[in-house]
Amino acid sequence: MDDTAVVPAPSRVEQIDSVVIRFAGDSGDGMQLTGDRFTAETASLGNDLATLPNFPAEIRAPQGTLPGVSSFQLHFADHDVLTPGDAPDVLVAMNPAALKANLSDLPRGKTIIVNTDEFTKRNLTKVGYTASPVEDGSLESWQVQPVPLTSLTVEALKEFGLSRKDSERSKNMFALGLLCWLYNRPTEGTERFLKTKFGRKPEILAANLAAFKAGWAFGETTEGFAVSYEIAPAPAPAGTYRNVTGNTALAYGLVAAGHRSGLPVVLGSYPITPASDILHALSGMKKFGVTTIQAEDEISAIGAALGASYGGAIGVTTTSGPGLALKSETIGLAVSLELPLVIVDVQRGGPSTGLPTKTEQSDLLQAMYGRNGESPVPVISPRSPADCFDAAIEAVRVAITYRTPVLLLSDGYLANGSEPWQLPSVASLPDLHVDFAPEPEPGAPAFRPYDRDPATLARPWAPPGTAGLEHRIGGIEKADGTGEISYDPDNHDKMVRLRQAKIDGIDVPDLAVDDPHGDADVLVIGWGSTFGPIAAGARDARKAGIHVATAHLRHLNPFPANTGDVLKRYRRVLIPEMNLGQLSLLLRGKYLVDARGYNQVRGLPFSSAEISAAITSLATQIEEGY
Repeated sequence: MDDTAVVPAPSRVEQIDSVVIRFAGDSGDGMQLTGDRFTAETASLGNDLATLPNFPAEIRAPQGTLPGVSSFQLHFADHDVLTPGDAPDVLVAMNPAALKANLSDLPRGKTIIVNTDEFTKRNLTKVGYTASPVEDGSLESWQVQPVPLTSLTVEALKEFGLSRKDSERSKNMFALGLLCWLYNRPTEGTERFLKTKFGRKPEILAANLAAFKAGWAFGETTEGFAVSYEIAPAPAPAGTYRNVTGNTALAYGLVAAGHRSGLPVVLGSYPITPASDILHALSGMKKFGVTTIQAEDEISAIGAALGASYGGAIGVTTTSGPGLALKSETIGLAVSLELPLVIVDVQRGGPSTGLPTKTEQSDLLQAMYGRNGESPVPVISPRSPADCFDAAIEAVRVAITYRTPVLLLSDGYLANGSEPWQLPSVASLPDLHVDFAPEPEPGAPAFRPYDRDPATLARPWAPPGTAGLEHRIGGIEKADGTGEISYDPDNHDKMVRLRQAKIDGIDVPDLAVDDPHGDADVLVIGWGSTFGPIAAGARDARKAGIHVATAHLRHLNPFPANTGDVLKRYRRVLIPEMNLGQLSLLLRGKYLVDARGYNQVRGLPFSSAEISAAITSLATQIEEGY
């Protein structure tokens, strides 16, 4: 008898250029952590990537139900990635609810890795299955890989003496190990992460490491996976990169702005989804001159931030749509005081509580006009998670240069999504040096707090406590120059027009247009997080032979000076937005162009296929003479 151990034949390694993976399970299954760790390992290999976390608003929905499904989608490739992917190539379904909630998004012929242990009669009944779809033939159109993830995890951890319930909690690490093997991801980063996270709990650390390694070993030895895959790194400029979410990048941008201005950063914030991670990130940056105040409500949060600005700091407040409504009176006060203030609105589905964990672009008109009186404020919006860093610096630049509150409109897709970010050199960042009003010389005329810089129309920034700079402050209208209370009609008219002229005169770069052929009839213009889908959709349309131009607005108030000229160069203008046409309304009203909205408010970003189809439709109308 031959006692030689049977060694499984090595799997075939296939080279592919991209893949979209979606991890889906119960909100207690650790899908966000699993996706985050897989993303980190992918970033370390140099692939370009984009992610889409999608989770329920409930802290803990009923286990195994459709409302409790949490998912994490990752698109990575050996080339430039613009979106998290229109549809997954691989679905990892941890239970029947995850399968049912996501199956309609999975094209036929793609792969499902399903945790068969959870397909019990009870779990099937919860989501309306009368029989297991793994066994009844209803999944024949897909490539199904049944894996008893739960029982394999429990078996791998039996030596640790854990209860079955505690062992089952590590099944997400088993799934992560399996997927890391399947796509040849490194494991060292996840092992370091687990050691950091559970270093003080050696039993839990050992169990998670064992489950992770068991998942890798299962992929390596099972006959179910005959092929593993490799994706080469994407070309990128030399430099240091890290994976970053929009909220983290925005926090870093605020810190960098504080450093480049020489001013402390003071954040006044009330926790609200999906903006809370900015507070979390900044609260750990005290050594960089950052002070965070977790206030009792939205109004006190912005009050603290405005008070910090009055005192000579960079005042910042973070919120989402409902909180922005509550802050509107204090934003108006900041307009009247003409003090710098950065208001970050991470938009989510509305109205009211709406869809707290889903994305939307429905606060643009609120940002523009949601205050009493003539109360203009600059509006800036980042286009990608990494761009949140630069947009935050730009918001601070405008605020401190022009002495005005600035609204920075991010959204849930940008905030929670991630992508590789090349760390900039500090010297490459803009110089944001600020000159406060100087202490008057003896015998000098009285300080005039509303005299203006002729170039910017900004008034002097005079922090309290400086001798000779005492002045009146408050929300009642002030006299031009002296800053005394004034009810004079002509003065009020003048001050309203000066405040508007100051915003209109903000230095904004021209709108750049991507028109490779130079003869496009269709222009697709967007703002915020629609950048990726628009760019990807236009790329697909061009491959199909359609000549299309794209442009993207970072500055929404004021618009770039050449915006009207750009719009009028094209026969058709298409504006995709995750609202019912707010930018369309602004552009049509200001520039009198026949801009056409392409709108949806589903709590999800556009797909590139949707944008490409809309472009094709417009191009076809032009060809047919419409």
